[in-house]
Amino acid sequence: MAQPLRIGTLGAAMITPNALTDPASKNDDVVVAAVAARDRTRAEKFASQHGIETVYDSYDDVIVDPTLDAIYNPLPISHHKEYSIKALRAGKHVLCEKSFSLNATEAREMAAVGDETGLVLIEAFHYRYHPVFQKALEIVDSGVLGSLQHVEAQFIVGTPNKENIRMIYETGGGATMDMGCYPISWIRHITRQEPRVTNATAVEGDPQIDLSLEVEYEFDNGVTAKTRGAMNQRTFVADMTVTGSEGELYVRNPLVPQHGNHVKLTVGDNIEFDEELTRRPTYEYQLEAFVDAVRNGTPMPTDAHDAIKQMEVIDAAYSAAGLKPRGT
Repeated sequence: MAQPLRIGTLGAAMITPNALTDPASKNDDVVVAAVAARDRTRAEKFASQHGIETVYDSYDDVIVDPTLDAIYNPLPISHHKEYSIKALRAGKHVLCEKSFSLNATEAREMAAVGDETGLVLIEAFHYRYHPVFQKALEIVDSGVLGSLQHVEAQFIVGTPNKENIRMIYETGGGATMDMGCYPISWIRHITRQEPRVTNATAVEGDPQIDLSLEVEYEFDNGVTAKTRGAMNQRTFVADMTVTGSEGELYVRNPLVPQHGNHVKLTVGDNIEFDEELTRRPTYEYQLEAFVDAVRNGTPMPTDAHDAIKQMEVIDAAYSAAGLKPRGT
């Protein structure tokens, strides 16, 4: 039997329990073995809470630990390139939180090092590995919708306070980098094509920070799309509608289907599928896929080269809205 994959985590980010330590606690193939944070006391508390055996004084110490196989990078987006590349250079596979980088140029640099080292480098779009999105892909790929015509997707949450990292340009802030990136990824993956941005409209808060961004697209085959990412409304909304010549697919909450989801397929006047799928967390599926990629070389659809394409769309959306791509 193979030894568990030993993962070190950089920082004690709020996402880490959901994305890593909780799924790892249910997976015999994974051990979260080391952590560091800017504040060692915080790291020690986090380690105690989650059964992590080793606490280091710095992120670099985690990265060079010879007993670790992989690094989880949930640091601010402005730190993704530096520490993901350091981890790859140290011989570690990397699961990097989204958005992958500040911009497409950084993503290309990261992907190049991943290719050079031959190690796994993944953007943590956990939704992509869950049966809800897999079912949506199955329906679209089957052709039952006829010719695809239009896709709309959105992720909307409440406004963070002024001190929230999402409100700071230098660290990769903005609704699109944290919320809008999801519907952008959904339309790319559900169509299996890359869109061109045709128009974008932002609601700007602090300079260069998009509180919301609505983007319009077109694809080479004539399909159109619209996405919206926002952090200036109280209501949580996460859904996608795919319209074809023969029918419509509605997916509610492909983002965190563990909190409730719905997939509905209508063809003509008939409802062909209308169900909630499993509420098993997306992050458990993602971690299993990551282990499989590390051990068996199984491709992951949100790898570094997909991240380049994703960041190219995000950069184009910001530019079309009259805002600067992050890190420029």
